[in-house]
Amino acid sequence: MTSSGLSHVTFIVRDLDRIERMLTTVLGAVRVYDSGSDTFSLSEERFFLVGEGDDATWVATMRGDGGLPRSYNHVAFQVERGDLPALREKIAALGLDLRPPRSRVEGEGDSIYFYDDDGHLFELHAGSLRERLAVYAPPPAAEESPMAE
Repeated sequence: MTSSGLSHVTFIVRDLDRIERMLTTVLGAVRVYDSGSDTFSLSEERFFLVGEGDDATWVATMRGDGGLPRSYNHVAFQVERGDLPALREKIAALGLDLRPPRSRVEGEGDSIYFYDDDGHLFELHAGSLRERLAVYAPPPAAEESPMAE
């Protein structure tokens, strides 16, 4: 038996309203659940869907300590390349910490990286795994020609 894919991503945050503003403004997330003061899980929580239909990603947020040490551990959301400038403006308007892009190989896609107020690193990525693997593939070996004697 194997996994059929990702079920959901959970972020522990100090402020549920603040992370909701980021998710809805930047990712177009739709809130589908709010526990209010009920705690069926570990703490108050909200669920969101990012994307549409059966391919939507379930994002959960839970109230907690937050404040992670910053690292390159991150979650990346697929976006359209043409949307990157407008998304960068939305992120900046929310006062989030935009990070410089990492160095890239030509053709592997473009990204915006930013931290939320709890230290989670998000990437908005315009590209696909197929494109990246094609760029990383070694060039075909040149056929060897017989040497003249």
